[in-house]
Amino acid sequence: MTQYLAVDLGATSGRTVLASFDGQRVEMREYTRFENPQLPLGGHIYWDLPHLYNEVLRALRKVKAEGVELQSIGIDTWGCDFAFFGRDGQLLGLPHCYRDPHTDGSMELFFEEHMPQAEVYARTGIQFMPFNSLFQLYTMRRNGCEALAHADKILFIPDALIYMLTGEAVMESTVASTSQMLNPQTGDLDEELLKAIGLTRDRFGRLVQPGERVGVLSAQVQEATGLGAIPVIAVGSHDTASAVAAVPATDAHFAYLSCGTWSLLGVESPTPIINKDSFAENFTNEGGLDHTTRFLKNITGLWIFEQCRKEWDAEGSVPKDVNALNALCMQSGCQSIIFPDDPRFAHPVSMTAAIRDYLTESGQTLPQTPADYVSIIFRSLAARYRGVVESLRKLTSVDIQRLHVIGGGSRNEYLMQFTADALQMPVIAGPQEGTALGNALVQVRAAGLVGSLKEMRAVIKNSIELKTYSPR
Repeated sequence: MTQYLAVDLGATSGRTVLASFDGQRVEMREYTRFENPQLPLGGHIYWDLPHLYNEVLRALRKVKAEGVELQSIGIDTWGCDFAFFGRDGQLLGLPHCYRDPHTDGSMELFFEEHMPQAEVYARTGIQFMPFNSLFQLYTMRRNGCEALAHADKILFIPDALIYMLTGEAVMESTVASTSQMLNPQTGDLDEELLKAIGLTRDRFGRLVQPGERVGVLSAQVQEATGLGAIPVIAVGSHDTASAVAAVPATDAHFAYLSCGTWSLLGVESPTPIINKDSFAENFTNEGGLDHTTRFLKNITGLWIFEQCRKEWDAEGSVPKDVNALNALCMQSGCQSIIFPDDPRFAHPVSMTAAIRDYLTESGQTLPQTPADYVSIIFRSLAARYRGVVESLRKLTSVDIQRLHVIGGGSRNEYLMQFTADALQMPVIAGPQEGTALGNALVQVRAAGLVGSLKEMRAVIKNSIELKTYSPR
């Protein structure tokens, strides 16, 4: 049976998934998994892009060794970050990680020196965060970044890997939409914003849409892996775009939550929603499949929990099993709440110390045990979700009757129940592997085996088991 390779890269780990389609159902199996560590180097934080590329090659060599009949390859990653390439096609240095604090304060300087905040939002409709590509590039320009100065091509991370595999320089629309440089009215990078940071459109790849065939594996990659000219498909290259495509919804009366390191909570809209109210509440308009808009809010998600867990693992003070650690929340009576999007939680030296500092400043009870911290984090996230859903109801015409949760966080039964209780509406958990599933189905669609987004979602519903949490 013909299979499809979904390369799904997250901010802490990456994996490849083999998917097969029988006309009704998709079957998936994890093929390889690997770490994606952040590299502290020279006062900055970087991604090891050659490592990620080599892991893709490792998966392709395994495909060859096992005689897998591969139809195509698709790549999705996180948004905002990018890599520089010279005229000779060589990688110019390592890509900065969005958690590099070098962009702290950059937004305010950009608004003061180049363009008012309201105008930037009117041109892009994107939520303001200091690591958006616009502000990263502005910071690098101000700091005299040598790689930027000599770059012939600036490619977002999934596009950079596609370039390394095929030699084709493209800019997939969904990941480009995260940059705060794409103008949704024109459908391309905004010339005035590019001018403000001293760049021109030709420094970026040609614009492509999800489902387009970009090219095939280069001769060098074919020789390195033993494979032939396998097509590479531009999927929803921003991981959330692929994840939202995998929401198993049968109507429009839903909000979605892509729940992982980040929580991305929103609705699908046929057009961007850019007005004074969406600006005031800092909502974002990112690209989706079939030219839809993902109208959403980026929320600091299980990053807070993950960073606390690292501290506890080092101390040996909590269960190693994540499910047992999650269950500790039921042993706590602590009612304190944090605001997950407070800037102090972005990249603290100690996450537990950051939580204590927040609670001290707000006059709340301090956690005494890991169980207290876990309870605080889960209930705080659920409260934040409630606030965002209330805003979505005000800002859109969507009659939200349920929340679909996709991604690894959907496995967390305690967070899901807290969320159902906070929202007072059903929470439908699954698929857990939504991003890879959406990635694979766009490839299936590119092969002509599935038609509309609605048909894709019908396939997904046939392929997975869902769990519904009712409010108590």
